[in-house]
Amino acid sequence: MTELRLVVFDCDGTLVDSQHMIFEAMRRAFDGLGFVCPDKDRVRQIVGLNLIEGIALLAPELDDEAHARIAAGYKASFREIRQTPARREPLFPGIYDAIGAISQAGYLLGIATGKSRVGLAATLEVHELAPFFTTLQTADDAPGKPHPGMLERAMEETGIAPENTVLIGDTVFDIEMAGHAGVAAIGVRWGYHPSEDLRRLGALTIAEHGEELPGLVEDVLADHGRMRGASASK
Repeated sequence: MTELRLVVFDCDGTLVDSQHMIFEAMRRAFDGLGFVCPDKDRVRQIVGLNLIEGIALLAPELDDEAHARIAAGYKASFREIRQTPARREPLFPGIYDAIGAISQAGYLLGIATGKSRVGLAATLEVHELAPFFTTLQTADDAPGKPHPGMLERAMEETGIAPENTVLIGDTVFDIEMAGHAGVAAIGVRWGYHPSEDLRRLGALTIAEHGEELPGLVEDVLADHGRMRGASASK
């Protein structure tokens, strides 16, 4: 590569399988306040959103105060669950090696996630991933997905332009965020939203397995750069 390029990963549903912890924390938060928790499929559909926004979608009949109380209960429950080794978020197959290969190829790596900074740090520490990443963007740093703020901050911190940046994610919120930021997007099949929805929102390709990611990153960034160049020359 003759110029630096940036690969930004989502976390939950892309790097780690956190759905069971997320649902358990949400269930405890709703139950603790005497509310009925939505089922697991509905909870999975809001993964990636700002926590308050996601809870509001799950329980539109409740007011803002109730949403805030559920969010507080969720955070407390998630911290408690994280302390149980058997309940930690496992990496998806092939992810660790894919991250290492992409980094070794000379790309800069980042994360854009709906997790808190504390939560992300804990996940990266458990899986010994922190040294790979140059820029970490969380729900504490910018508006939630699909707003492009986290991607824009990542590009600003690294000095890398949109045509040299790719986002890898598993939800429509990830793909929409990439589109709003003018960034190419790769969807992953192992996450929480259907692949057809990711393609519909603009994912250029779908990774079937973690091992495919290094090759897909190279191909997508090459194609994206050519398309941006052709558009600019018109």
